[in-house]
Amino acid sequence: MTRVELEERIRQHKERLGKKLLMLGHHYQRDEVFQFADQTGDSLQLAQMAAKEKEAQFIVFCGVHFMAETADLLTSEEQTVLLPDLRAGCSMADMADIHQTERAWERLQLMFGDTILPLTYVNSTAAIKAFCGRNGGATVTSSNAKKMLEWAFTQKERLLFLPDQHLGRNTAYELGIPLEAMAVWNPETERLETDQPLENIRVILWKGHCSVHEKFTVKHIEHLRKNEPDMSIIVHPECTHDVVIHADDAGSTHYIIKTIESADSGTKWAVGTEMNLVNRLANEHPDKEIVSLNPTMCPCLTMNRIDIEHLCWSLDQLAEGIFQHPIKVEDKDRGPALLALQRMLDRA
Repeated sequence: MTRVELEERIRQHKERLGKKLLMLGHHYQRDEVFQFADQTGDSLQLAQMAAKEKEAQFIVFCGVHFMAETADLLTSEEQTVLLPDLRAGCSMADMADIHQTERAWERLQLMFGDTILPLTYVNSTAAIKAFCGRNGGATVTSSNAKKMLEWAFTQKERLLFLPDQHLGRNTAYELGIPLEAMAVWNPETERLETDQPLENIRVILWKGHCSVHEKFTVKHIEHLRKNEPDMSIIVHPECTHDVVIHADDAGSTHYIIKTIESADSGTKWAVGTEMNLVNRLANEHPDKEIVSLNPTMCPCLTMNRIDIEHLCWSLDQLAEGIFQHPIKVEDKDRGPALLALQRMLDRA
């Protein structure tokens, strides 16, 4: 089918299903799919939107697997969450396997005793969220990570931050915790990477990262400072620590969008985040110069698994009463994962 035929078919499905269908589009989604979203936002925002839309029986989540899981957690039993392509995962979320995490927890308890509270970025599997829920911990987003780390330190002396070491490091540093007081747990070697005495460690960072945000480097910043000195640089806190401290500003996807929206006409911006969003910001704000901090950057490959063909296929199946790729969190994880989410929502 041609692009025009696919678009028309999707519109027909949407019109026929009406309020029974809710389509959610993450900011990093490709434009050919993003255009059909009823609601757009970051992962937690979208899951919360789905929970409010009680009339929607079918929620087609144009994002990645962990996002659809969170939507399933927050919506009712009568609602079905569908992911157009099961290959749309998240490499960062996959870096914290539940079995590795449980083994790490046992080792860390032997090393530090009952002094650690686990926190997980919402960019994690439901099983990891449930692990945190069972052990007194909570989830965090890039918007509220600082507030949640402050809370965590009122509960325990130390914290384990999963699965993104960079968000954990950047947030803890912002709170005044020196880099020397942070150690990295390597799940492959099952060792704590530090040259400091254990009693000095306050933050244990899981050795995970976002494959997109690690592609921004200090060399990119230095190049811009030399060739475009009047260009402001704003990056996501999933970037490495050296990139964040050398940039002009750093913040969540929502923060980046709002900062550029409110910026003066004629200003110049280099943005360190996913390419689909950077291109969309450039198109939406032609009065400003907006480029990627890394000019050779590619979009998030797993997010881009969901294309217009898979979206159309999913809706074709739904029209025939077939649930293509329903996302359902296991019963054993559902309660504890919800508890971890609720601890965050109650405080941030």
